[in-house]
Amino acid sequence: MDLDLAQLRALSATVAEGTFEAAARSLHVTPSAISQRIKALEQSVGRVLLQRTKPVRVTESGEAILRLARNIDLLAADARLALGEGGVAAGDPDGAARPLPVSIPLAVNADSLATWILPALAALSDPTTSNPMASTPMTFDIQRDDQDHTTALLRSGSVMAAVTAIRAPIQGCTSTPLGAMRYRMMCTPGFAAAWFPEGVTAAALARAPMVVFDRKDDLQDAYLRRRAHRELHPPKHYVPASADFVSAVLLGLGWGMLPDLQSSRAEARGELVVVDPDSAVDVALYWQQWQLRSASLDLVAEAVRVAAARELR
Repeated sequence: MDLDLAQLRALSATVAEGTFEAAARSLHVTPSAISQRIKALEQSVGRVLLQRTKPVRVTESGEAILRLARNIDLLAADARLALGEGGVAAGDPDGAARPLPVSIPLAVNADSLATWILPALAALSDPTTSNPMASTPMTFDIQRDDQDHTTALLRSGSVMAAVTAIRAPIQGCTSTPLGAMRYRMMCTPGFAAAWFPEGVTAAALARAPMVVFDRKDDLQDAYLRRRAHRELHPPKHYVPASADFVSAVLLGLGWGMLPDLQSSRAEARGELVVVDPDSAVDVALYWQQWQLRSASLDLVAEAVRVAAARELR
């Protein structure tokens, strides 16, 4: 199997961008060139690597090749960093030599994105700091998913690291504890008075509307099962954005399991109350990343660990 770097780069870009056309724009070539490179790569490995849907979907065979392509990209970036070399990006209007960016694909859950992890990543891209990557820009391709599902993106090769609730390392990865996010059942004082006048009872929980992030979000239903010892099916509002989820609770649409990192200020102002003092649940988070010795990836991991130690329980 003789693999061509341009073909591997075409595969990586197509999976990242979703279509041949978008991949062509990112690599500054024609869609036909992308198609030809991927076809040649498939012929070389003797397997179909991509399903030609919109967006494209990587096959099981393609996952292994995609992982290789991402590894090579990262190691090449590390080599540029070690050599202190820059480059000229394709399509650069002035043709000036400058460091080519290191791109790190990550999977992160929505609540971590909305609270603690972005400042850590921003520091890695800040040229005014003593960050050793300052001379080599770092970019992030963040995919958002529920913390119980981000490891699927690691398995597929779509990302190199993930914040996840899964402790056991998946094949080819390491797992490091980050801490825990605490969630509590909260709502507005008016909502509590209207729906829980006699406190939190099974009958009230069966009627009171609740706010759920999306259909993967089990925090609210898990609380109901734990509190009522049976399945309950109250009305649900689905609000699939972390900040908007909090806004929905603040507007009185329903109650929700809110992370302390997002609700503490509103609680201090009296805008939110804890409905059930026994509702607290700590969701443990872990950092899983490829077992690839990479200076770039190690820098990201260290920044995430430091931020988690400061912000999580």
